[in-house]
This record gives sequence, structure tokens and C-alpha cells, in this order.
Amino acid sequence: MKRAYAHLKFKLYKTHKMKNTLYRALAIVTLSISLFSCSSDDNNETITGNGKITLKFDNAFGANDLILNTQGNTTSNNEVLKISLVKYIVSNVVFTKADGTTFTYPKSKSYFIADESTAAGQQFQLADIPAGDYTKVKFGIGVDEEQWKLGAAGQGDFLAKADAAGMMWSWAAGYKFLALEGTFTSPTVTTATPFMIHTGKTGTDYNYTEVTLDLPTKALVRTNITPAVHIITDLSKIIDGKNKIKLSDNNMGGMGAMIMGGANLPLITQNISAMFRVDHVHND
Repeated sequence: MKRAYAHLKFKLYKTHKMKNTLYRALAIVTLSISLFSCSSDDNNETITGNGKITLKFDNAFGANDLILNTQGNTTSNNEVLKISLVKYIVSNVVFTKADGTTFTYPKSKSYFIADESTAAGQQFQLADIPAGDYTKVKFGIGVDEEQWKLGAAGQGDFLAKADAAGMMWSWAAGYKFLALEGTFTSPTVTTATPFMIHTGKTGTDYNYTEVTLDLPTKALVRTNITPAVHIITDLSKIIDGKNKIKLSDNNMGGMGAMIMGGANLPLITQNISAMFRVDHVHND
């Protein structure tokens, strides 16, 4: 009788233990399904609305932040530049999302003048950007030929802005895409001598170029987040990039180096396309 009772007690214990194990297993499965469901909901979250992005242009010369007028900037040709003016036209901005889709900023609003001498000329806020995670930015330096061919009446208010900023030659001659000015010395030019580099349309060379930059971290555009994309512009590459150009070779009659056309301009345009990089992205 005692043995039968003990056997029954053991069977009840095993049954109870198995039930506890089963309950625990069911609890784990239920929790896993719940967590997976939450994770799936997060991954499938639809991002809606529009936001803004700020493009910040930080001019430098090589590894040094640019200081106008006083800073000596040395090229690989041992020419020392003191830069007094830096301006360039930024245009035709396109953003690429993580999924590969793109957003082209409206062309009528997509022309800006970067100017080292003013705070407003060092950053531009672009509004009505579809919310999303962006991984690339593309922009032009200069005014594209398609836009210029619309004629003076087709330029909107940008023509007046460019003229006021000194970024026009004349309507027939067109826009200045980039202006770099100052003085220089070299092993053969020992007194400070003026230089001017202006790029733009010359003859059959239109000299407009586009730049595509990868973002080191995603720009998270939301209705309540405005990313700032910090772009470094290495001005040394204008004459000291892939193509090496000596100002002293363009010092006509000792009166100054004036590069505004000729064979050097397409070479400088090639250099310009490589002078930008994204340093970092703030998602604030």
C-alpha cells in the first residue's frame, strides 16, 4: 500500500513538473512572438511629412581652416597665397535615400552663393524635404547650361542676386561659377602680387561640374529633426589638385595672375569637382 502511494505521488510530481516546464516554454514563445512583433512594427514604421536639411560649407586650405586676408597658404609649387575673396555658386541639389530613391530640390529654389565673408553665405537651409534617411548629396558648382539657356528672363531673382554678389561678367558672358582672389608670392615672384581665378563659360567650354558626396552617417530628416551636413571645401585643390597650376606662370607682365579663360579653366574645373568632402552630419 505504501509503495503504491509513493508511486502515485511520484507520478503526480512528474506531471506537475512537466506542466511547469510546458508553461515556461509557452511563456518564452509568447514573449518571443511579442518582441518580434514589436521589432517588425518598428522596422515597418512609415516615416511621413516633410522636414529640412542644412548644408554647411566650411572653407579650408589643405588641413587648415581658411582665414581671409592674413593667412599664408602654401602650395606644392611653393607659391604662398593670401586669399581675400572666396565665392562659388552651389546649385541643383539632389538627395539620395538609403533605399536608393532620390529627391531633387526644386530647380527654381536650387541656386545659392557660398561666400566666405558672411555667415549667411556659409550655410543654406533647404525646406520641404520628404522625411527619410538620406545617405548621399549631389550638387553642381555653377549654373547649368540648361538654366542659362532660358535667358535673362528665365533666371528668376537669382540673376539679380548673382549680379549684386559680383558673380556675373555680363549676361552674354554669363555667370562666374567660382571666384578666388588675393595675392601671392613664389620663388620667382617675391613681392605680393594680385591673382584672380574666375571660372565659368568660356568659348565652347561650359565648365559646370557636379559633385556627389557620401554621408558618413545618415541624415535623418523628420518633421522635428533638421540634419546639418558639414561639408569641407579644400580650396587648395583649385590650383593644387590633380592638375597643378602655377600662378607665376600666369603673371602677365608682372601685373598679376588672371585666370579667367584659356586652357587652364577646364583643368581647374576638374580640380573643383574633387575639393569637397562631408566631414560629419548632425541630426538635431
